[in-house]
Amino acid sequence: MTNDKFKDECGVVAIHNHPEASKLAYLGLHQLQHRGQESAGIVSSDGVRMHPHKAMGLVVDIFKEDVLAKLPGSVAIGHTRYSTTGDSAWLNAQPIVVDCNKGMIAVAHNGNIVNAAEIRSRLEASGSIFQTSSDTEVIVHLVAQSKELTLPEAICDALRRIEGAFSLVIMTRDRVFAARDPRGFRPLSMARIKNGAGPERDTVVFASETCVFDLISATHERDVKPGELVIAGREGVSSRFYAGQTKQSSCIFEHVYFSRP
Repeated sequence: MTNDKFKDECGVVAIHNHPEASKLAYLGLHQLQHRGQESAGIVSSDGVRMHPHKAMGLVVDIFKEDVLAKLPGSVAIGHTRYSTTGDSAWLNAQPIVVDCNKGMIAVAHNGNIVNAAEIRSRLEASGSIFQTSSDTEVIVHLVAQSKELTLPEAICDALRRIEGAFSLVIMTRDRVFAARDPRGFRPLSMARIKNGAGPERDTVVFASETCVFDLISATHERDVKPGELVIAGREGVSSRFYAGQTKQSSCIFEHVYFSRP
């Protein structure tokens, strides 16, 4: 049976170093609602614990004041979803949160991993247990199983093993990672909110579309480059490339999303 409903893209947002990070993430998801109307989720961190909340439905219906009050901390990531891979069900709603040998991490992903089924079969054959049917969970397993000693290197190692079109944000208790696929097929941009006391104290924002920045008074700085992993932490922003230069391509339908008034 074919699904002839209108299809669009998922939206991701990440906030680092803001006292109301979850509220900014909510506003960002509200601006990205057109990218997916099936489910939405936010995970925040207060530096000690992660606080997740996700549900089926629209952003404005899910994140009421009482819900946002239970998402404290200065770091947060969010996701609004339509199902590209995996059923339209609560279990596949993102961000996905896991506690693994690399620590507590949360992942939100926009795109399609074309070799996800192959990787999943190999991981399951070696004993991995999957809780969702989403290709995003493959990324989590690859990060956890990486032999690299640091989380940034483990993420780079995992991203080199997947193929497809993707942009994603990953959060730990005190850091945010943002990455795009080597072809730059899916969009991801970075912005800042100046807080004074030097650039390392700025609020750093990542989002699928720059319309998010207008609503939260953030200044667009640049796009995350294809094949780049950007890290926002206490020491400021750093960057590395996990993949070499390759032919660039883009999704033509993204122009429809970006043609906002």
